[in-house]
Amino acid sequence: MSVSAVPLVDHHAARAHSEGRGAVRVWLGAVIVLVFAMVLIGGATRLTDSGLSITEWKPVVGAIPPFSDAAWESEFALYRQTPQYALMNSHMSLSEFKTIYWWEWGHRQLGRLIGLVYLVGWLWVTTTRRVESKTGLVLFGMGLLLATQGLVGWIMVASGLEPGMTAVAPVKLTLHLSLACLFFASLVAMYVRLGQPSRIIVPPWMRLGAIGLVALVFVQIALGGLVAGHDAGLTYNTWPLMDGSLVPDGLFPFESFWMSVVDDVTTIQFNHRLGAYLLTAAAVLYAVVTWTRVGPAGRRQQRMILAVLAVQFVLGILTLLYVVPIGLALAHQGVALILLGATVAHAVTLRGL
Repeated sequence: MSVSAVPLVDHHAARAHSEGRGAVRVWLGAVIVLVFAMVLIGGATRLTDSGLSITEWKPVVGAIPPFSDAAWESEFALYRQTPQYALMNSHMSLSEFKTIYWWEWGHRQLGRLIGLVYLVGWLWVTTTRRVESKTGLVLFGMGLLLATQGLVGWIMVASGLEPGMTAVAPVKLTLHLSLACLFFASLVAMYVRLGQPSRIIVPPWMRLGAIGLVALVFVQIALGGLVAGHDAGLTYNTWPLMDGSLVPDGLFPFESFWMSVVDDVTTIQFNHRLGAYLLTAAAVLYAVVTWTRVGPAGRRQQRMILAVLAVQFVLGILTLLYVVPIGLALAHQGVALILLGATVAHAVTLRGL
């Protein structure tokens, strides 16, 4: 009598594989939290005009802050040589300088901590083979993205130390923020993918719609970076009208379309407002069209996206109306990251037919 072969399941191996992925997700979750905090502290550093208080790039010895009076005087002397001090802060006392110094120092130290946590985690993941080789390579690429983001941060600071500058170049600030958000999105995507036993099967157009929603959130955050870089939120502090009109006069004043987009305060704020309207409409339309196709899990994600988007919309209006108080501005920035994470998680959950 012949006996058909029955495939045996190695439950111990399966459990070990699951536990290995769970440990990797704990590491990724910790990095996600650190990056979220990093973006908020970076926002506070920008809002308090603290980013140019440390004028040198010393990745190792720069981690040690001034302790003696002489060391503080030395740091203050370096800052007094910057255009920002000469043009904006010539009245600043040493005590006031210490305040902005600690904001920038904290921002840099958190960046170093994130780099260390990520590097150590990646070495642990790859040497213990907690994930497949392909996933390890993706994680390595994400590490390169993180390193690039840090390098752009210094290039951004250097731009603010050039003659005549009182702040960092807005385009470089936006690039720095955008790379941080891209790294954050990649962390969320990997975290969700490693924890997913199955994915929701949907038509390809639906998955493209979810990815499009992520792209719109990302573009809106970049537009917000231009608003922050130019302090464009300090003008036209009414809503829904700008200078008494839905479409204000003076849009795109330069011959170069690109220069108007990145350098004209009126155009920058208008584009950010328009982006908010388009994103809201797209999210609502996407939810209506796909509601019956994504199943209970997908609908829970969509409810989350719409709820976070509603909070973000209100925060944006309040931040504008109250002329960018630091608390509201940071809440607006933080909820933007939550919205990015929610849309990324939804897109990763879907799989095309």
